[in-house]
Amino acid sequence: MPAWKDGKLGLPIGEAVKIFPELGKYLDERGKLDFSNREARILYNRAVARALFGLDIEYNPRGLVTPPISRYIFLKTFLREGEKVLEIGTGHTAMMALMAEKLFSCRVTATELDNEFFEYAKANIKRNNAKVNLVKSNGGIIKNVVPEGERFDVIFSAPPYYERPTKGVLTEREGVGGGKYGESFSNRLLTEALDYLKSGGRVALFLPDKEALLQAISKHAEKLGYSVKDIKFRVGTRWRHSLIALK
Repeated sequence: MPAWKDGKLGLPIGEAVKIFPELGKYLDERGKLDFSNREARILYNRAVARALFGLDIEYNPRGLVTPPISRYIFLKTFLREGEKVLEIGTGHTAMMALMAEKLFSCRVTATELDNEFFEYAKANIKRNNAKVNLVKSNGGIIKNVVPEGERFDVIFSAPPYYERPTKGVLTEREGVGGGKYGESFSNRLLTEALDYLKSGGRVALFLPDKEALLQAISKHAEKLGYSVKDIKFRVGTRWRHSLIALK
């Protein structure tokens, strides 16, 4: 398991500055990093990806600054070495797809809808000499995007989950899951996944700490015949959930 030398999964600011010296201009007099600055967040997370996980990641200027540690912990909750996996919506970094291949030796297919993000993801895959099969989505989730007959051990996603458009870097398509609690996208994914999972396969969703959302998705999964497990984990000051549905 990748870890810093003291056994904690993290990267001291001073070590990050050694990797990207330009981070130094975002430090205050106490040596604290200004995480409210987007460029500072990008540089720090690039340093984390490189130092802890051996990944060289470029972030799109308008994309979400994805923290590598939370994504790695999410993958650790359900992924086994050597599995055939599908990621829905890999984003501009392709970070989880790359981690699945590089750290878990998985055979990875990943989809992306946004044209610009697709090109960034493709470049990140090439930059890291990965063999991820990147598929351009046509607006669908799995059906009519992934060839019929394909079967996976795991289908995972960090799905859109907001009830309505929000201010920030996420576009409406990226952020709004639809439904009363933002659950519609995840529920559609779970429904379509049934035809693409191997026997005993599972779906894993990276979700926020929103009880109504989690309950709505869990109930839908159970109605479809999945058994559901919810693993709650903390990264920094935020709680996240790995909602795992076993076919």
